[in-house]
Amino acid sequence: MKPRTLKFWSGSVKEHSKSAITLNSKGVLCPICSSRFSNFMNFGKPKRLNARCKNCGSLERHRLLHLFFQNELGSFTDNASNYKILHFAPEKFFYNYFSSIKGINYKPCDLTPNKYKWKGPVNVSKVDITNIPFESGYFDFILCNHVLEHVLDDALAMKELHRVLNKKGFAIIQVPIHPTLENTYEDRRITKPSERKIAFGQKDHVRWYGKDFKWRLEHVGFQVDVIDYSSQFTPEEKYKYGLLDSESIYLCKKSS
Repeated sequence: MKPRTLKFWSGSVKEHSKSAITLNSKGVLCPICSSRFSNFMNFGKPKRLNARCKNCGSLERHRLLHLFFQNELGSFTDNASNYKILHFAPEKFFYNYFSSIKGINYKPCDLTPNKYKWKGPVNVSKVDITNIPFESGYFDFILCNHVLEHVLDDALAMKELHRVLNKKGFAIIQVPIHPTLENTYEDRRITKPSERKIAFGQKDHVRWYGKDFKWRLEHVGFQVDVIDYSSQFTPEEKYKYGLLDSESIYLCKKSS
């Protein structure tokens, strides 16, 4: 993908264009690694059909974000001098992209950075999301994708993300949301991995987020735009790229 000048979010979604990627009449296409298959691998519990790329390992949420970055936000170039990006639990394909761009001040991080065995030009730093070691307003862009469901004090984590984001920047904060829950379900008395798996769907999750996730972000000061981006694609394109109707994008700015 040829880099383009960074464009800040304008608040409206453009009509989807297929100019960047040409569709085949058959099979699937990963927009991240450009691999083509008859279908994506099934993945998850319960199994989701057409979910995981056989080459780069991307899931539906990763491919949706990649398409959103490409079509709506533009890309990062040498003109974006010292543009500061904070990336929690860095996915390898997004890490490869961000870390390869000259002029970007890229900070990939995780509470347990040693689990990232792959090598790259930027080290993954140890950072506690509830105590981020950067000054207020430091970052221009924050990517936090499926992290908060692992964090006991998610309100404090959200406050920290809000604090370190600058007033002109934006953050994309994603979590798994239960399709039938109005309010987030959590119970700190549930501590055993086996019990958490039953209660929250995964042994290392500490809650199921409900439809109140937007309110929880707004409660710490974010202005939140919930973008149903998959609706910009036809049913054929959704299958082609392996996208979910249920995955929205939570794009956050500072409201104050």
